[in-house]
Amino acid sequence: MSASPPSPRPDEVPEALLWSDAPRRWWRRLLARLRNYLLAGIVVTAPVGITFYIVWQIVDFFDEWAAAFIPARYNPNTYLPFSLPGIGFLLMLGVLIAIGWFTASYVGHSLMRLGERLLRRMPVVRSIYGTLKQIFETVLSSSSRSFREVVLIEYPRRGIWCIAFVTGPTRGEIAQKHGDEELVNVFLPTTPNPTSGFLLFLPRRDLIPLSMSIEDGMKLVISGGIVVPETMREETSAGPQQPQRPLVAEELQQPTS
Repeated sequence: MSASPPSPRPDEVPEALLWSDAPRRWWRRLLARLRNYLLAGIVVTAPVGITFYIVWQIVDFFDEWAAAFIPARYNPNTYLPFSLPGIGFLLMLGVLIAIGWFTASYVGHSLMRLGERLLRRMPVVRSIYGTLKQIFETVLSSSSRSFREVVLIEYPRRGIWCIAFVTGPTRGEIAQKHGDEELVNVFLPTTPNPTSGFLLFLPRRDLIPLSMSIEDGMKLVISGGIVVPETMREETSAGPQQPQRPLVAEELQQPTS
């Protein structure tokens, strides 16, 4: 067998081979920079584009709905050389305002009460109508807040913390059956869809209130922890602070040494 030729020493490598890696490194840096620019462009334009797309779809839906009720001679799109968006949306706002004004009157209020009596006598419809009405009254009411404060709770076991929202004090049969200890209604949302979750009844002493607003708490839940509120950023930069876990009943009964 013939022996393989010895590898050349570094000082014997041709100069052309020494400079062959420079274009590769330049192309790699260029591709990495273009990738970063692409991701930054997506982060900037995607929320704005999706928002405008959803708003445009809503406006277009109301425009198509209003086109069936507005006579052609009263529709501005009949005379204009271009389509005028938003007419259906404005018409829907006007209809809702007119309905609200009518129901606020004595005659409208009486008709609404009569209609609710008929709906409450229907076996299946009454449960659906009652639930939806209570949800909309709670969310849209200006005199009360659907979510009162953001809290930390231990769920699903001790040592695991979750963000939840206090919806109000527990009343009725649940509060009476529990005893003298104060209970609160806590809504534990799921990530990234906060419309679903769990309704928990917890003692007030098991909650750790947070200083963040309801909007910041919802952003944190929807983003899965990616969007961090400014208050949490400041506390993180100042240093990690371990939250004080509420004492449970078993720990309160243990004698101190």
